[in-house]
Amino acid sequence: MERISIELASGLTLSALTGGSGQPLIMIPGWSQTANEWQENAEALTKHRRVIALDMRGHGESDKPKNGYRVARLAKDLSEVLDKLDLSYADLLGHSMGCAVIWASLDLFGFNRINRLVLVDQAPCMFPKAEWNDEQRSRYGCFYQTADDVDEFAKNVLAASDTDGTVELLKGLFSPGFSPKSLRTVAEENLKLPRSLAAQLLRDTAFGDWRDVIERIKLPTLVIGGENSIFTSASQRWVASVIPGAEVEIFPISKGGSHFMFIENPSRFNSCVALFLKSTKNEI
Repeated sequence: MERISIELASGLTLSALTGGSGQPLIMIPGWSQTANEWQENAEALTKHRRVIALDMRGHGESDKPKNGYRVARLAKDLSEVLDKLDLSYADLLGHSMGCAVIWASLDLFGFNRINRLVLVDQAPCMFPKAEWNDEQRSRYGCFYQTADDVDEFAKNVLAASDTDGTVELLKGLFSPGFSPKSLRTVAEENLKLPRSLAAQLLRDTAFGDWRDVIERIKLPTLVIGGENSIFTSASQRWVASVIPGAEVEIFPISKGGSHFMFIENPSRFNSCVALFLKSTKNEI
């Protein structure tokens, strides 16, 4: 993989890892995550695609302006990436908040330039409506229960300003037996997004409700979740159920089925994604 810089029309420069050839696949990490965390997945997928793994604004090696830490702004950045790289179409793969960036992009800029989707473990609605019962909260993958929960998480993000604190913040997103050394590496990547900016973005992400956008998707789609994720497997099955013809893959607990299944079980993840990309026929 080669690291490149992409200077957008807005003047922002994003960093990315890229390799391979053929139909482009853009990989969008989640909140506070980076392209480096995709490395093993991206390298495997270069056998099938031209892969572009992005560091979004503020993340990883990308520019870190003081503004724009909203999902809608990240979606605009993604649109500018397509323009700058002169991509008339692309497949998109997003993890966690990266899925929200994809949904916002589809909502704002339409579906014409997107060929296929791989949606990895994001709730369609992280914050519940007051009238929802437990079954509905599970169906939509609600991570928060009250606004106080959002405040508490944001406060914890601000407090976790070093590697040890960030490890404590993140370890519940991984399986109990996940390598402590690998967890520290993920924490170090997370800290590349300044914590004050991370808290801003977290708050914006928390209240998104993407169900109406998901219900309008007609593209070939693979949905991936984990039995032991912070987001219910029911929520991932719901996403797949409302997209015509969508496939769903839920990683079991014994197979690294956490929120970060692509790190815990990269061989299974890569095989699953590669098979989907090869088997779906929606070439433009």
